[in-house]
Amino acid sequence: MGKLTATQVKHAKPAEKQYKLSDGDGLYLLVHPNGSKYWRFDFRFAGKRKTLALGVYPEVSLLEAREGHHEARTNLRKGINPAETRKVAKQTQHLTDQNSFEAIAREWFNTKMCNRSKSHQDRTLRALEKDLFPYLGSRPITSITASELLNALRRIESRGAVETAHRAKQTASQVFRYAVVTDRAERDPSADLTGALKNPNKKHLAAITDPAEVGKLMVAIEGFRGTPVVRAALRLSPLLFQRPGEIRAMEWSELNWEEKRWEIPAEKMKMKQAHIVPLSEQALAILQEIHLLTGRGKYVFPSARGASRCLSENGVRTALRTLGYDNDTMTPHGFRAMARTLLDEVLGFRPDWIEHQLAHAVKDPNGRAYNRTSHLEGRTQMMTAWANYLDELREKALQNSGATSPNTAAEAA
Repeated sequence: MGKLTATQVKHAKPAEKQYKLSDGDGLYLLVHPNGSKYWRFDFRFAGKRKTLALGVYPEVSLLEAREGHHEARTNLRKGINPAETRKVAKQTQHLTDQNSFEAIAREWFNTKMCNRSKSHQDRTLRALEKDLFPYLGSRPITSITASELLNALRRIESRGAVETAHRAKQTASQVFRYAVVTDRAERDPSADLTGALKNPNKKHLAAITDPAEVGKLMVAIEGFRGTPVVRAALRLSPLLFQRPGEIRAMEWSELNWEEKRWEIPAEKMKMKQAHIVPLSEQALAILQEIHLLTGRGKYVFPSARGASRCLSENGVRTALRTLGYDNDTMTPHGFRAMARTLLDEVLGFRPDWIEHQLAHAVKDPNGRAYNRTSHLEGRTQMMTAWANYLDELREKALQNSGATSPNTAAEAA
């Protein structure tokens, strides 16, 4: 009987009893009545018949089974029992697992991160589990090259999360250096990647992305006592995270109260595509409040110099400065970077949903641009979760400062 073919292996049907399909020289496929298929190699060593397991089909292909068979026969010719060789290999693998990137990274995390803030711990662990472990976790840390690490970081970079890629590189570097000082690696390969990643967009640098600091910012915004129009625009900016020019030019005719969404026409968008912004209950409450003052005009946020034009570009920026946030700390545009970072790294929402909600040019797997209603249900849930998360951060900041929420005080009164 000749050699097996891949088609014969694939279409081998189960029978009432298990049977063998021989590939020659002791290698065969053992087909069980339940349909499972096992690669086996029968051989004799020291006068005794033995069987070596070479894997399960289709996890191990015909070609891979033959490679394992060839290696076993080579050992036999050298007087080595291939079954013992496999046993030693498994023991060695156990030692390798203990020195894998994931094992050492988790040890580093438990040893070095215990005194860091909860938000910092969560962000670091998310970077490891989401962006590094899937590609480097099982690899022995001594064999990971700079090129392999760069490939993992490029995946983060490709979804537009450049700052996240830089932070992941820093985290990986700390893991490698921990391995060096514990005598399980000789060097940190991330040192070879200086300048390899894209530089973060400087327009997005003036943004607060640490959850604790975001909570303090939300407390400050809630306490702002400027004009009602500027206050409403400021309070909506983090909830909606659209471009500052789009927010201040919002028109009452663009609000779909029944569907609870803001529908921006294409001509007002940077990418010249119509855009939908789902409105959370918190956002709706702010809009309903300001509607009492400006609802009869065209603009939601009219200029103080006349209702025929919208709020100036310095309205929200000046409000932030009044609260103590200068251009090097937080800008109106920074609410976009804040949302993108925390929705990804803390709340774990899909990057394409986030990018689509930011009104960036996002394409589906077939290369087609998403239309304005794409993933609308998921994005609506995301916007609600985002608004609730900002409330939680504000309340936590108030508790830490010993102050009382204005809403809580009002209820108590």
